[in-house]
Amino acid sequence: MAAETEPGRKRIAIVAARDEADRIGATLRSLREASPGIGLWVADDASSDGTRDVALAAGATVIGRNRPHGKGGNVTAAATAALDGLDPEATVLLCDGDLAETAGRLLPLAVAIEAGEADLAVAAFERRVGGGLGLAKGFARDAIRRLCGLETTAPISGQRAMRAGVLAELLPLAPRYGMEIGMTVDAVRAGYRVEEIELDLAHRATGRSPAGFIHRGRQLRDFVAVYRDRRRTPGLQ
Repeated sequence: MAAETEPGRKRIAIVAARDEADRIGATLRSLREASPGIGLWVADDASSDGTRDVALAAGATVIGRNRPHGKGGNVTAAATAALDGLDPEATVLLCDGDLAETAGRLLPLAVAIEAGEADLAVAAFERRVGGGLGLAKGFARDAIRRLCGLETTAPISGQRAMRAGVLAELLPLAPRYGMEIGMTVDAVRAGYRVEEIELDLAHRATGRSPAGFIHRGRQLRDFVAVYRDRRRTPGLQ
């Protein structure tokens, strides 16, 4: 069932994508079907497979550059553009482009923000699909706990919601894959309430393949970098 926004309140979604031409269309359609009238933005990290064209055909505004800048940099650029002139009380969904038909199941995050139940709502996947040995995720969970005291089950989930005004305070986001850890830590340090909500979502799994381990190695590198940065600067970035 489609979830309407409360009267006068706007929703937008900023979708992070890189080479997601086979899924981005379904992701955008699912978001629009779940929340008619939602504004769609795609942070395209220099995709080479037609992601941009598919997103434009689906009615999204695409923000991208000619070379990769990493997730945090591209989402920061898209958020800066999307927030220009937007009501600070509007609801912003952040999500990954590979959710496909399950993207519409993110609406409980928006509802939690609009009901005043949280300032930053984060989706925890009900079912684990793929993944490695848990080293990167475990480091991320420990880093957040050490930096701001928050216990998390989904420390690196990119599926999030907050008011536009909250997102504006958290910009710029941490570089590359450190984006989510930095956002969570900065939000808690700023006094915002962070809540996790378990949702039935599906995404492209990397698995325990060479490519998967390389991907998680890059994640861990970025997690260590954002941890060191926030440890040196105990206040809001």
